[in-house]
Amino acid sequence: MNKESALETQVTAAQFGDEEMRHELISKYQPFVAKCVSEVCKKYISPSRDDEFSIGLIAFNDAIDSYVIDKGAAFLSFAKLVIKRRVIDYIRQQTSPIIMTSINNLNDQEEKTESPAEVQISREKFEVETEAWYRRTEIEEFQQQLRHFRLSFKELTEAAPRHRDARESALKVAHIVFHNEELRTKVLSKGRLPIKELSDKVTVSKKTLERNRKYIISLVLILSGDYVYLKDYLKGVDV
Repeated sequence: MNKESALETQVTAAQFGDEEMRHELISKYQPFVAKCVSEVCKKYISPSRDDEFSIGLIAFNDAIDSYVIDKGAAFLSFAKLVIKRRVIDYIRQQTSPIIMTSINNLNDQEEKTESPAEVQISREKFEVETEAWYRRTEIEEFQQQLRHFRLSFKELTEAAPRHRDARESALKVAHIVFHNEELRTKVLSKGRLPIKELSDKVTVSKKTLERNRKYIISLVLILSGDYVYLKDYLKGVDV
């Protein structure tokens, strides 16, 4: 089953009353919602401060209920349309007709006043700036989680293995912890790496596990969290 089919299956489950799946979808796709809203508002959207994000989140939930697979559109494409329309309606209620007209016609105005190349460059710049903002937001959230475990970025920088092979080995250990519910729970609930239990499941020594303890814990936190961009850092390793 491909990623798109899996998502449609999850949406269908939510439609048929799986509230846990609905909550998981809403939580997982918050960065997607924020990006859709920012494209309408032409500004960075803060999930904790901007009302437009709440409107987008409600729209995403409504998109789950109203999505019909047989119509052919991918769910995220459909959800994006619902979110943008709902946010535009909200802005229309909050702003003057002049401002609303400017928002509705922004793309047309760009194409009329600028060359296609200039429009493309402008859009690409906005996308880069938006992505950079989301990356910073994720890092800030991750830093807060690290503080909960009495860790810091500085400590992780110092604790990170210098050699690539050692980093890949640590990531493989983190994946083993993540996929083992008992071990993962101990890390997330107690903030410690269960070295004794883990040593029976990995090929590295207890001494190596202890030396890389902080780094492995941080990787488990990333794997367990909704860190869309930070997880890119973990891709490309055979685990």
